[in-house]
Amino acid sequence: MSTRAQVDFDYLRQIVAGRSQNVLDPSRDYLFETRLSRLLRNQGMTGLEELVHQLRLKKDAALEHAIAEAMTINETSFFRDGRPWELLRTELLPELIEGRRGSRTLRFWSAACSTGQEAYSLAMLVHEYFPALANWNVRVEGTDICAEVVERARAATYHRIDMNRGLPARFIVRHFDHAGEEWRVKPGIRQLCNFRRANLCNFPMPFNERFDVIFLRNVMLYFSQETRRTLLEEVHRLLAPDGVLFLGSSEQPADMSLWTAVLAGGTCHFEPRGSRGRRS
Repeated sequence: MSTRAQVDFDYLRQIVAGRSQNVLDPSRDYLFETRLSRLLRNQGMTGLEELVHQLRLKKDAALEHAIAEAMTINETSFFRDGRPWELLRTELLPELIEGRRGSRTLRFWSAACSTGQEAYSLAMLVHEYFPALANWNVRVEGTDICAEVVERARAATYHRIDMNRGLPARFIVRHFDHAGEEWRVKPGIRQLCNFRRANLCNFPMPFNERFDVIFLRNVMLYFSQETRRTLLEEVHRLLAPDGVLFLGSSEQPADMSLWTAVLAGGTCHFEPRGSRGRRS
């Protein structure tokens, strides 16, 4: 087994940054040992030192991508941080619906969707509180860099521990089928959601339509300032002129010339600056 002193962590950090734009601080080098353990077993390798040695001998794009995926944080939960959801339900979504009565279309994007809880939360919110949208064209797109979590999102099956994080009991009864220790999202909610693998730092994104609401929450924490700026330029392009962007509570756009920050409902969201929006 290699010691940490023998491993070229700088090389591994460069791979992660090159593949996902996540800039990892050296103080987090210990995470490589735990998060790459399964990858090492699958590759038949004894430790990180052997992994680095093999990559230096022969470039392997698939293996590099697997390393970047393994180092991606996939923390999520249903209706995570309640205030944005309450604001969306009580103020923002009713206004967007009023403005979309002509097209009868609504588009949501859960960027870095992980295992899908955020996307399914959006679908449940629409289904639960806005039954008049049953005949509308409503779609929730979920994207993530990690193929494994995208497959889990598509499976729409969650363990008891996941269900106990943020879900009202009545939502569990109405929107999930129960089997043993697992619950599966019911078809009526699943059919509103589509999941695909996509790297937020590969532009342009694979969409040919604009979104009314974009959730890009707690995604850019380890991105460089330049990566954040470029990503949010792309998000600005994909957001409807009167659309809504939610970031994490500690995040803000790198270039505020494109955005108007709006404080409401005890939380902050962003609207395209100069839009025909509600408060700009």
